[in-house]
Amino acid sequence: MTIEEKIKASETRIFKAVFPNTTNHYDTLFGGSAMMMMDEVAFICATRFCRQKMVTVSSDRIDFTHPIPAGTIVELVATVSHVGNTSMKVNVDIFVEQMYSELREKAVSGSFSFVAMDEYKKPTPIIK
Repeated sequence: MTIEEKIKASETRIFKAVFPNTTNHYDTLFGGSAMMMMDEVAFICATRFCRQKMVTVSSDRIDFTHPIPAGTIVELVATVSHVGNTSMKVNVDIFVEQMYSELREKAVSGSFSFVAMDEYKKPTPIIK
């Protein structure tokens, strides 16, 4: 399988409902909750790409462009954007959908960096 085919095959999509326990005092998705969901879907994507133990080493820029109200549905989409020797970057977008209409827009985007780890918890080459 080519690297492009592996990137396509590892794309990961998760849907979640935004409930009150994940919102702030404005009844919108709390930024920390969004970042936790983004890191999770990015981790799954990275793991699916190389089927190795991966750890998050950084989150690069995360842009919150639209609020995500309680009572909406979010789709998180993670895609590998760069593969290095022992590390990779995964881009994540969050789309917000109204529950009872067709309205959908990108609300958050960010990038996460991961490193492959061996059994001694040391960086190891990514199997491409």
